[in-house]
Amino acid sequence: MDFKQSLTKRIVIVFALMSALVAGVFALGIVATVHVVERKLTTTTLAGGLHRLLAMDDISQWSHKPEKSELFFAEGGQGPLALTRQLAALPLGFQEIKFHGDDFYAMVESVAGRKYVLLRDQESLEQRERLLFIVVIVGFILSILLAVLLGRLLARRVMAPVIRLALQVRHRDQVIELAPPLRPDYAADEVGELALSFDQTLGRLRKTLSREKLFTSDVSHELRTPLMVLASSCELLLANPSLDARSSAQVSRIARASNEMRQLVETFLMLARKPQDAGIQATCTLREVADAQAEVWGRLIREKGLEFIYDPQGAGIATLNLTLLQSVMGNLLRNAWHYTDHGFVRLTLSECGFVVEDSGIGIPEEQRHAMFQPFVRGDEGRGEGLGLGLSLVQRICDQQQWQVQLTTREPNGCRFTVTLSQDEGGHPRELPAA
Repeated sequence: MDFKQSLTKRIVIVFALMSALVAGVFALGIVATVHVVERKLTTTTLAGGLHRLLAMDDISQWSHKPEKSELFFAEGGQGPLALTRQLAALPLGFQEIKFHGDDFYAMVESVAGRKYVLLRDQESLEQRERLLFIVVIVGFILSILLAVLLGRLLARRVMAPVIRLALQVRHRDQVIELAPPLRPDYAADEVGELALSFDQTLGRLRKTLSREKLFTSDVSHELRTPLMVLASSCELLLANPSLDARSSAQVSRIARASNEMRQLVETFLMLARKPQDAGIQATCTLREVADAQAEVWGRLIREKGLEFIYDPQGAGIATLNLTLLQSVMGNLLRNAWHYTDHGFVRLTLSECGFVVEDSGIGIPEEQRHAMFQPFVRGDEGRGEGLGLGLSLVQRICDQQQWQVQLTTREPNGCRFTVTLSQDEGGHPRELPAA
């Protein structure tokens, strides 16, 4: 069984259970020991008392007083000393009997063929046992309460360094280079080793982030120049009047691909930086981005023999970042175009975002939760994609505090709903300009 309690509660529970076990064993031991000792003492005193009576010259000297705790009977005795039929049937030795409705200890001896019985009332012993039982129960309960109290105090002291370390890791920005190491603040124990492990892991994370920053800056510098060359060359070729229609279409495809690559590079650069350092500007509306994407992808979708439905009527007027919104919408439209062979692709704008629907092959229920993970594809046999489009969409939405949701259409197909950041009034939030 997997317990979900905190470590402090687990320590208290274990401490209380251990104390309950020890206290219970001791309580049972005390009760059993007292019971055995009382029985042996009663046996010894009854045997001694009976032997003293038998040593008397005249047994009739025994004063039979029923109100006393002991009663004496003898075979052939007269009056109160007379041995009843029940007592006469008792075997020799020590035993417990019920006599006249009360519980008694009985010691039976036989001397010269004559049976003697000495009885002792159990009431006084039972009272002592009840008192002992109450004392043991109260002691057991008090020991449990004391164990819980001590367990809480000890757990707080034991867990204090761990809680302190957790708060330091949670509230201190350990990724920046100026953050001091955690290890010197703790003793050379298990918590100190844990702090050292955090320092080592965070050190490796710093190095990884530094390499990523260098990589993204290198990519930005190295790819922008050839992309600008491609774009300018395509513009020059398209301006050439001697270029035939087929060649012009091919050059247009190259220009469009280079423009998409440039936007993709800018998107990755923005995602690699912190939102406050990325220089994200709100430069366009949802309708403007959707119009441009509908023009590009609408033509490709229709060329595939599909129906493209574009409904921009409900678009809001908030301004958003062109590169990020274009990447999200473009990847979703590309995904719909790629996985739809028959039917339609629909782009619908709303006050809070947009919806991309298709009548394609759909996504099985068991794969739906993993579709936004990197290198996960809906149909591995389709095309040469790496399965990074939806992962990029998820990363952009996470950074911009947007929401993307995947649902299944009936009888087949997918529906991607993107909800842009909203203010307290439920309206799309305008992204701050740099």
